[in-house]
Amino acid sequence: MNKIIKENFNLEIIELKKLDGYENENYLITTKNKKYIFKKYPYSPELATVIKGENEVLLFLSKNNKKFPNPIKTIDGEYVKIHKINGQKFICRMLSFLEGEMLGSIKNTKEMFKSLGIFLAKMNQNLQSYNNNIIKARVWHWDLQHFHLNKKYIDYIPNAKDRSLVKYFFYQFQENVSPLIPSLRKSIIHSDANEWNVLTKNGKVSSIIDFGDLVYSPLINEIAIAMTYASYDKENPLDWALIILKSYNSEIPILEIEIKTLYYLIAARLCVSLCNAAYSKKINPENNYAFSSEKPGWKMLYKWIVLSPRFVENTFRKALGFSVISDNSIKNIIDRRNQVMSPVISLSYDDPIWFERAAFQYMYDIDGNTFLDAYNNIPIVGHSHPKIFNDAKKQMSKLNTNTRYIYDILPKYAEKILSKFPDSLNKIYFLNSGSEASDLAIRLAFSHTKSNKIMVIENGYHGHTQTGIDISDYKFNAENGQGKKDYILKVPMPNVYNGKYTKNDGSAGKMYANDAIKEMKNSESSVAGFICEPIIGCAGQVCLPKGYLKAVYSAVRTQGGVCISDEVQTGFGRLGEAFWGFQIHDVIPDIVVIGKPMANGHPIGAVITTNKIAESFNNGVEFFSSFGGNPISCAIGLSVLEIIEEEDLQKNAKIVGDYYISLLKSLQNKHKCIGDVRGKGLFIGIEIVKDNTTYPNKTLANKIKNELRETNILVGTDGPNGNVLKTKPPLCFNKENAKMVVTKIDQILTNNK
Repeated sequence: MNKIIKENFNLEIIELKKLDGYENENYLITTKNKKYIFKKYPYSPELATVIKGENEVLLFLSKNNKKFPNPIKTIDGEYVKIHKINGQKFICRMLSFLEGEMLGSIKNTKEMFKSLGIFLAKMNQNLQSYNNNIIKARVWHWDLQHFHLNKKYIDYIPNAKDRSLVKYFFYQFQENVSPLIPSLRKSIIHSDANEWNVLTKNGKVSSIIDFGDLVYSPLINEIAIAMTYASYDKENPLDWALIILKSYNSEIPILEIEIKTLYYLIAARLCVSLCNAAYSKKINPENNYAFSSEKPGWKMLYKWIVLSPRFVENTFRKALGFSVISDNSIKNIIDRRNQVMSPVISLSYDDPIWFERAAFQYMYDIDGNTFLDAYNNIPIVGHSHPKIFNDAKKQMSKLNTNTRYIYDILPKYAEKILSKFPDSLNKIYFLNSGSEASDLAIRLAFSHTKSNKIMVIENGYHGHTQTGIDISDYKFNAENGQGKKDYILKVPMPNVYNGKYTKNDGSAGKMYANDAIKEMKNSESSVAGFICEPIIGCAGQVCLPKGYLKAVYSAVRTQGGVCISDEVQTGFGRLGEAFWGFQIHDVIPDIVVIGKPMANGHPIGAVITTNKIAESFNNGVEFFSSFGGNPISCAIGLSVLEIIEEEDLQKNAKIVGDYYISLLKSLQNKHKCIGDVRGKGLFIGIEIVKDNTTYPNKTLANKIKNELRETNILVGTDGPNGNVLKTKPPLCFNKENAKMVVTKIDQILTNNK
């Protein structure tokens, strides 16, 4: 290296020190009078052209201005030389050295960040008058307008949950930024104002180095990148980003259309950095510099998803003097809704919420508020999951039809979901919802047994069809319910908290089962089927006691009936220790009903049963569902199963659920109004009672629910007395989320004393 420098620049080197570099080698050269930066790059014709363009830009900027590196000519008058070292060609060049402390090595201050915004704006003002066709023609994966070029690096990210978050922002960028790019102001920009490229003196930014990411790109990208690097290691990133934005705006006023992109541009820059860090770690694990910002980058990206895009945009708008975006009042939208819909379709909360977007375990309302979703079990893998969007879109672009035609996604999905069941459950019927599935399950029971009586549990719920209501005590026994039909046999709910038997050591389960079996034996006709949830959701997450199902299943089968497990709410790993609820009771049903989370919100349901029951059903009227099992539904359903496996969500439900329940039980010791904490995994009920009793306290439960809503946390209430807080969040819910819910409940109950 010394020889090359001596031959080309005729310098007497006192010290040659290698510096950190991403894809090239950098050296600090110290001579008797000056310092220089020597740069060496692996040769390619394209890179040689780009470096020529970079030198031209630097010569323009450094003319009468010592704030930018100045290219140094070789002794034969060239700025770039090609050398062969150990048989490999390299591009070599020299730049002037700029004194100063790196922004990343000193304590950051508001004044420092303010000066950074002003510095970048003044540099950009200068560059707006400059044209360079080499830089204009450059297509570079670090250029945010070419964000999509980084997709190829996503799979190098080792953690599936992290990959999903990055993919989410890729789709959001495509949806919200890509259409706006043609309308954005463009200029040559530095494109990498990170803390190790910015030099400071006397508490202010003095210069910027490393122009290797020069591109002709939307002007707003310059400030978005600077805001990202200035804030990604801060506890409150938005506060620090605003300082740079406002100071930049004082020199170059930012346009409204540009503000709309900033939330997504900041996320995109984080994603580009994290994708490339993951790739670099794989191909060159020794280069720590290439992934030095990885940890704070992930930390900020996970903070960023908590912030509503509208909240961030309005924060930026207010800071720059624009009015905030607001929509019609919620009263207007409720009035419109009531004009076209029956009020029988109720709204949640005393103060209803108008939602605009959602991502994973977060929901964003129309005013930019973020809500932690601790309630909606249907988006089981998280709201707006990118894999589901991608798989659905791909299938939509190819084929959608019905099951009378042959397409490969149907058996592929059926095989995948049946692989989650015991071998005896090997036939599947696809429908549009859990309600339809319950309806079909009863038809299967009638067809197979030739009997017409169904045994149900008190407070059970199995759907909204007429048959669903008939078999749902939660519905038919409600205040305005239709009453129990003659073909329904109802048995008491086996509740060990405040029921007839309370010892959950096996004895209560046995006694509750004996009572149910007596009811069945006293019935005028044999039972065709017994339908039950493994944990009774609408009863208030009531867990069936040990041994109950095993005894009842045996008795039902002895008198010729079939056993139906309703897994609509408890299935798909939600309970943590098992993929299906019946597995925690060590039983195998004859028919299983599934729906709700099966396709993360897309309408789909299914019935799974045995060969024998399926064969008996074949002898009746042909079964057909127009939409059940269509290719798009199958693609989405398959996607859900793959996400649960890839992101290990069943394990997460177990770990986070156990932690969540432990926090709630600790709270139960503190507050006498918490009568019971029960459930499995992320399917939990908290029974609210009058202090030191088992009497339900519906008023307090409703108060807690609504006050949690006021602190932007969603839970529900249920149970026959409406006094059970119900929490059943997406399975991506984490320990921090659980702690937040419990902390807020604690605060509400403490303030209520």
